[in-house]
Amino acid sequence: MVDEIWQELAKAKYMLWEHASSKRSWELQSLKYVIPACETALREKHFLDDSQPEGFLDEAGISHMKQLEVLRQVFRKAGEADIPCEVPDYLCCKITLDIFCDPVITPSGVTYERAVILDHLQKVGKFDPITREPLDQSQLVPNLAIKEAVQAYLDKHGWAYKLD
Repeated sequence: MVDEIWQELAKAKYMLWEHASSKRSWELQSLKYVIPACETALREKHFLDDSQPEGFLDEAGISHMKQLEVLRQVFRKAGEADIPCEVPDYLCCKITLDIFCDPVITPSGVTYERAVILDHLQKVGKFDPITREPLDQSQLVPNLAIKEAVQAYLDKHGWAYKLD
């Protein structure tokens, strides 16, 4: 039942992210038309006049070239948060390769999704699937650090809520 609740919650969170992402995308697209105008204004304002030899810049010119690059980087970074990429391995179960919902750690230090490792212990045998060391359900401890890391990652990357 916990898994079903998690799936419904993940769907809802993904839909919220998708709506917010679409809105941000529209806003970013409308601002992209402003970039060339800003670049042109910065160039016109801060490039050297005809008295300086062509191709040479003073400190103010160099400073404003850096501002142009920072402007470009801001728009690039603004769009990056909404681009799905791979979830880091340390946030995923070693068996299912899915992002953790309820991570537990074994005495050997390996973290698994609780439901998956319990299923393994019941159906396959009472041993750690990676280290092959004996393992009992009572030895599993919630991995709160990974749970917090997953939540922080999901807060920043809402697309990761999407379940395949």
